[in-house]
Amino acid sequence: MSDADAAATTATAGGRSQEGTPDLIAVVGATGTGKSEVALALAERLRSSGRPAEVVNADAMQLYRGMDIGTAKLPLEDRRGIPHHQLDVLAVTDEASVAAYQRDARADVERITADGGTAVLVGGSGLYVSAVLFDLAFPGTDPELRAELEREHAEHGPNALLARLRALDPVAAADVDARNPRRLIRAVEIASRSEVVTPRLPSAPRAWRPARVLHLHRERSGLVASLHARAERMFRDGLVDEVDALREDGLEDGRTARAAIGYSQALDVLHGRATTAEAVEATAVATRKYARRQVSWFKRYDAELVDVSGADVAGLQAVARRIVP
Repeated sequence: MSDADAAATTATAGGRSQEGTPDLIAVVGATGTGKSEVALALAERLRSSGRPAEVVNADAMQLYRGMDIGTAKLPLEDRRGIPHHQLDVLAVTDEASVAAYQRDARADVERITADGGTAVLVGGSGLYVSAVLFDLAFPGTDPELRAELEREHAEHGPNALLARLRALDPVAAADVDARNPRRLIRAVEIASRSEVVTPRLPSAPRAWRPARVLHLHRERSGLVASLHARAERMFRDGLVDEVDALREDGLEDGRTARAAIGYSQALDVLHGRATTAEAVEATAVATRKYARRQVSWFKRYDAELVDVSGADVAGLQAVARRIVP
């Protein structure tokens, strides 16, 4: 499907839209598909037509202050005067919470739309995007249970926890990345509690409010090449220095930020566990795996598939012009 064909169809998070454009537009897709540029161009198109528009970030790692190079966060001077929300709201020592993000991002959307504007939600963190678009409930934490599970993981490794998760919630066990201790422990914590929760995207999610959802797609071979070039560019642009500075802010004490793609590899360089070339390659491999998971997540959305294969900045801006004439 071409981007022109895809842009001719309007969808909402829960089905087909009514006449007119919803006041919430989501731009989703894998890393490296040009989401930020499309979101900016859409906001500019809306504002030029007299309709206020602001951007709401849905990239979990861009929530962190100082994590700029490795997350491809747009610098302030490149935001073209368009207000952005949910950027730089956490310290690197904080643990990101999708429940807190849901509350705060939805508040941003409601404020923007209450003033007659359009909120442009943009990001590739599937659960964070879904937390805004759909009626998902997230459980609180149980500090005592969490500490117990952390001790068990430290003493016995992931296999025992994974076996417990399979018994409690086979679907969650099939989805979880058992190599990620934080996610495995959280999945077991959720499954061990009695309340009904929806930490994953249901097969037929119910929309929080009408939204137009644009799923950007690039042909795989081109995306793979661009992701490797992106990893090289991050390290060339000073990612190791950025990470070294963030260590003074407690990066290595945080649970979430230190594990971000690129940041954990840069820490390996700083600790002498890898060369820069090895870190670049490891980052590129991790990013490709993450992009595959993103594609799998977003393909379940009832969304407009917008093919941006081969599109440069001008091509992405042309996509926005077709979506908002």
